[in-house]
Amino acid sequence: MIMRDILNVYSPITLDEMSGISLMNRTDTKFVTGIERVRELLFMAKNDYFVQQTGGMRILSYYSVYFDTKTFDMYVAHQNGKLNRQKIRIRSYVDSGDNFLEVKTKNNRGQTDKKRIPVDAFDPFKPQYNIIFSGDVYDDKPNCVDFLKEYLYYSPVTLKESLEIRFDRITLVNKKKTERLTIDMNLNFLNTYTGITKSLEKLAVIELKRDGLVYSPVLEMLRTLRILPMGFSKYCIGSAITNLALKRNRILPKLRQIEKISVV
Repeated sequence: MIMRDILNVYSPITLDEMSGISLMNRTDTKFVTGIERVRELLFMAKNDYFVQQTGGMRILSYYSVYFDTKTFDMYVAHQNGKLNRQKIRIRSYVDSGDNFLEVKTKNNRGQTDKKRIPVDAFDPFKPQYNIIFSGDVYDDKPNCVDFLKEYLYYSPVTLKESLEIRFDRITLVNKKKTERLTIDMNLNFLNTYTGITKSLEKLAVIELKRDGLVYSPVLEMLRTLRILPMGFSKYCIGSAITNLALKRNRILPKLRQIEKISVV
């Protein structure tokens, strides 16, 4: 069966229905595998999960452009294992037309806090690659500058586009509504600094978001399929494979694992 046929077996859940799911004590776990394993997982999970449906679609397109400083301070902080670190991006939900400027902050307890504001004028089909966050140059969105000054550790004027990512996402919700599972596929990267593009089209990144340590049906399925937990930052992995000048010693073993999965 092709993936869309498997997903058509699932009962749908809407964004409005999902908004009522509050994961107050959330834990996140990532897994990386190949596309064929995803088909097996989806078939196994069809009776225990809903699939998010938006505009009649169950596989949705996403776009992200990440920003960093000239010396890639945010990438370096992650690569060095710094506990208090940040990432900044514009995230576009391509099929719905919603765009947000987001600041993600991870604290020294491993918890991630995300702040965001709408960026209505942004077009993921015609990205500018020259956005400057300053009151006089980017004055059509001064609220962005105020937002960044409030939540970002870095000066907004030091930021420039670093990496563009396009991918497709499937979102599942378990029948008890105590967890969400996202499956990201068809990862395509464009490094706006080097101009290098890379694709990881045989790779899938699975993220399980659940309420504390409650029972998760999919964990048993993942173990059965021998899909093991593995940290995966799209920004860091994408940057490392499209800019060979960046430091990569800490994530080199992970890059080798990804390469093995990608060639299967």
